[in-house]
Order: sequence, then structure tokens, then C-alpha cells
Amino acid sequence: MLYNEENKNDMENPPDTGEKWEKDMSNVILSADSTCDLTPELRERYQVSCYPYHIILDGQDYLDNVTITSGEIFQAYYDKKILPQTSAINHFEYANYFREWVDAGKEVVHLNLGGALSASYKNCCTAAQELGHIYPIDSYSLSTGTGLLVIKAAEMAAEGMGAAEIQQRIEAMRGKVHASFILDTLKFMHAGGRCSGVTAFSANMLNIKPCIVVDNKSGGMDVGKKYRGKLQKVLLRYVEDTLKNAGDLDLSRIFITYSSLDDPGYVDLVREAILAIAPFQEVHVTTASSTIACHCGPNTLGILFMTK
Repeated sequence: MLYNEENKNDMENPPDTGEKWEKDMSNVILSADSTCDLTPELRERYQVSCYPYHIILDGQDYLDNVTITSGEIFQAYYDKKILPQTSAINHFEYANYFREWVDAGKEVVHLNLGGALSASYKNCCTAAQELGHIYPIDSYSLSTGTGLLVIKAAEMAAEGMGAAEIQQRIEAMRGKVHASFILDTLKFMHAGGRCSGVTAFSANMLNIKPCIVVDNKSGGMDVGKKYRGKLQKVLLRYVEDTLKNAGDLDLSRIFITYSSLDDPGYVDLVREAILAIAPFQEVHVTTASSTIACHCGPNTLGILFMTK
């Protein structure tokens, strides 16, 4: 049975013991695709609105992490051997979503899932040209890699920075985001047509667990180091390799983001490994959106952070 924590993210995160978040964002609306994978607590803390992707499963249209969870997607595969299709947000949806804010005289900064992975950024730009006062940003990332930039944008907005300057500064720091994750199985990538059956079979036979790395210069995905062995030991080696080779770490925050887990203890294991290497001020734990998780499969886990 899969361990699923979609509704327990906040329990994993450290309490907010600092001063109350001071906001001066009266004219700037901060928004992102649902794939930024921020918890409800963080979306409220940083005043972030999110627009969900569509997920088509067994002929029905669902909204990402609103009307369907990754656990339900995995169960449908186990029961019926079917996988969903994910649908980019079209420019009509974006325009309708943004229009009320624009009509109210607001400026909107919107961070998108990487344009190399989805047409949503291009569609968002079309809506921005139609409406004006919309500032789309291709995050060159996914999941909480995008979420890290959302938080940076929120901090800028809280300082009174305008939307155009936020867009410019966030685009300049995309190369500082490090996003990667370990796949426990290639079964779901194969089922979704993203790797060959031979590759998936060989990886499973040899107990290979690849590290998938997001290229922060383009937003594309590459295969990094390939690990062998049980997931518990692989995760420890992955954390050490990733953090020690990253360079000058920004220690303000790091994310542990995962899909449904067979063993919830993996999260504590990874958290302890992270803090043994680097004293991050905040370690946030989030579950991957259904859009992300359905391509990666269960027991996928990554660490996402920034360098200076």
C-alpha cells in the first residue's frame, strides 16, 4: 500500500517562528502554475495564487491536486494499467484567470513550469500580450525548483519592487536553482513513452536508480549519476553527492519533494542527511503535484535548493 501525504505537508515543515511576514504587495499579484508544489501553508505565507494543470484519466478531466492526487493516479495504473495525459494550460484559461486582477489595476508576476517541458509558458506569454500588465517567467525548472523562485519573487514584492523588475531579477537567478530527483523505477516513464522498454527492463533488473537533473540553463532534463542498490542507501549517496558538488549553497531553505512513498521514513532519513552536511535554516517537505508525479512514479524523491 502506498504511503500518501498530500494532506499532511504542513506537519512535516518547521513552524514559522520568525517575525510575522511583512507584506507590501498591494499592486503586485504573485502567481504560479500548480506544478510549483508549494504547500498550502507556504502559498498563504507568501500570498501566492496557483492555477492547476488538467489531468485526463480514463476519459475524465481532473484538476491537478484539486480533484485528483498522485496516489489515485498510481492506483489507477496498478488496477487498470492506464496512465493519465497531462494538458498544458491554454492562453484562454490564463487570460480569464488574470483578467480580474488586470481590470482592478494590478500587475501579475506568474512563474511557469519550464518552457522546455510544457507549452504553458508560451501560452501564458500569449495571454500577457493580450491583456498587458502580466509578467510571465519561464522558471527553467519544475516542482519546488520553481517554488524556490516563487519565494524569491515574494520577498522582492514585499520590499515594494515592481513587477517588471521582479521579472528581470528572477530571470537572472534561474541558473542558481538546483533541481534533481531519484527515480525508484522507470516503469512509469516507460508506460508514458518516455523511455524504451529495454531501458526500463534493464534498469529494473540491475536495480539501477537514475538521478534526473534539471538543466537550469534551459529547463530540460538530463540523466545524471546512476545509482545501484536499495533506495535507502541510494538516497543517502544522492544527497551527499548533490550538496557537496553544488558549490556555494544558499542556506536559507531547501525542499524535499516526493511522490507517494512506500516508507515515510525516507523523508526523515533525507532530512537528517541534509542537515548533517549543511545547516539550512528551513527544510520544507512537500509532495509533488499530480502532473509531476504521474511521469515519475511512486517513491520518487528529490532535493531542490539554490546556490549563491
